[in-house]
Amino acid sequence: MSSKEELKIMIMREGLTVKKLADLLKNKTGKNYTQVSLQHKIFLSSLNYDEMEVIADLLGYKIKIEKIN
Repeated sequence: MSSKEELKIMIMREGLTVKKLADLLKNKTGKNYTQVSLQHKIFLSSLNYDEMEVIADLLGYKIKIEKIN
């Protein structure tokens, strides 16, 4: 599953809108996130790892990377 799909699922599970998530990100990071800018980043799969980590934390999730044997 792509990061875009994972993010959409997390947003839906938490009952948020992209606008609300953008507001939360703006408050947490101090960066200028808007609904439109966040929608574009999600659509283009251009969120960087740090942004995904902050979003996961805001929504109560943890990104886990495991080595495959």
